[in-house]
Amino acid sequence: MTVPSPSTSIDPPVAGPHLMAGNVLMIKHAGIVPQCGMLFEQLLLDAGAPKGLYTNLLISHNQSEAIVADPRIKGVALTGSVAAGQSLAAKAGQNLKISSMELGGSDAFIVFPDADLDETVKWAVWGRMYNTGQTCCASKRFILVGDIAGPFMEKFQAALSRLEAGDPMDVKTTLGPLSSETALLQLLAQVDTAIEHGATVLMGGKRLNRPGAFMQPTILTDVTPENPAYRDEFFGPVAMVFRVMDEDAAVKLANDSDFGLGGSVFTKDAARGKRVASRVDTGMMFINNIDWTDAELPFGGIKNSGYGRELGDMGIQAFVNKKLVRTNDMLAPA
Repeated sequence: MTVPSPSTSIDPPVAGPHLMAGNVLMIKHAGIVPQCGMLFEQLLLDAGAPKGLYTNLLISHNQSEAIVADPRIKGVALTGSVAAGQSLAAKAGQNLKISSMELGGSDAFIVFPDADLDETVKWAVWGRMYNTGQTCCASKRFILVGDIAGPFMEKFQAALSRLEAGDPMDVKTTLGPLSSETALLQLLAQVDTAIEHGATVLMGGKRLNRPGAFMQPTILTDVTPENPAYRDEFFGPVAMVFRVMDEDAAVKLANDSDFGLGGSVFTKDAARGKRVASRVDTGMMFINNIDWTDAELPFGGIKNSGYGRELGDMGIQAFVNKKLVRTNDMLAPA
């Protein structure tokens, strides 16, 4: 048995491979989406899955540790915060159970002067703003190398200003709400703290004047290592922008993070793209593309982004017992 404990009702990168491997799942959904968890369980039942293959648990966070300690549970997977990961991983370790932790990130988006500017800006908007920036592998730190900084920022800021807030079910909407009022208030507080410590707001930084938990697309600059924002993960439409002079400085800045989930590098020089990708200390790197998930690609990070891999063959193999059985027809030594 495994206990994925995702931040949404179900995390397919966790659940899908484990079901394919033959594991039985018990899911602790996020507290704000109990109906989603119940509906997904019913969806699997309606599709013909046997009862008990996937069980949605209507329990509190405090009850999760008791589930992990149960001897019938053989493994634990979490998508959540660093604090939650530390707590749950410790409990799994105390009970000698395999675990996988996906704990967020602060992915670098590195742009070199030879990058295709228009395409790179499109990817920058998508990388920072898809799902209103509420993904662990979203592009969060934009590192601009050399003289591309000015042209990039002009186009990036213009593109963000054209985003249209609205109902996420409306095809015309390009900027949805935050997941909750609490999430919005937390993000606004992070921005305020960043400003108090010297960050400059190039655009946005405030709540949108409309019903719902909407925030303006925001760009922060002048974020120094002494600023709490430098180490934070902004889980929403907030981009931090840094300017550096060369490749070494870009790599050094990208690696100066407590997180290590993924990242991107944009350049027309294939050799440089591969070189930079190998030097950035993360679990995943993408060249001329954003950190993204595909069923066939292993997904996971290092450092405070956690450990283990989801999806792909590595995800299927993550929580299985690779058992050796040997038949020996040799005669025993005399």
